[in-house]
Amino acid sequence: MDAITRVRSRTLVLPYDDIDTDQIIPARYLTTTTREGLGDAAFADWRYDDKGSPRPDFELNQAGAAERRILVTGRNFGCGSSREHAPWALHDFGFRVVISTSIADIFRSNALKNGLLPVVVDADTHRRLVEHPGEDVEVDLEAREVRLPDGHTASFDVDGFSRYCLMNGLDQLGFLQRQEEAIAGYEQQRAWQP
Repeated sequence: MDAITRVRSRTLVLPYDDIDTDQIIPARYLTTTTREGLGDAAFADWRYDDKGSPRPDFELNQAGAAERRILVTGRNFGCGSSREHAPWALHDFGFRVVISTSIADIFRSNALKNGLLPVVVDADTHRRLVEHPGEDVEVDLEAREVRLPDGHTASFDVDGFSRYCLMNGLDQLGFLQRQEEAIAGYEQQRAWQP
């Protein structure tokens, strides 16, 4: 997993409310246990027509979309089922940050565990982002700020453990593996033995 401290990118805006996890990654793509290649299936029912050809007017099919690292969405993003494939697909497409006014709790948790930073901003900041798609924005995880080109900044919350893991490129297992020496020391010192 890549470490995230600051992400600076032009935004890609999907201003629709209530985008659920089945829209992010349709159920027919859930047969894999690997993340690689899922970016091609992100928003598949919106991106491709019935013959599998890209719809030229859909935002992810526009020139330069694959270089965008910040996705701006409508409210209640990631609602629906708890599929972990949804943040996998967004991450594999290239996104590192999702910004909205509200993000579904289970999606938020899955995103944080898989190298995707979910950012909730106030309505004014969100409106500015939606009204200026493709704007160059910086998300600073260390400072917990979103910075717009006009100088406007907005703070956001992220729990300390998730922040630490993202900034160090770790998932939960990687964090535990870094504690092996401390765990072994505890096991040596405890009075009770299994």
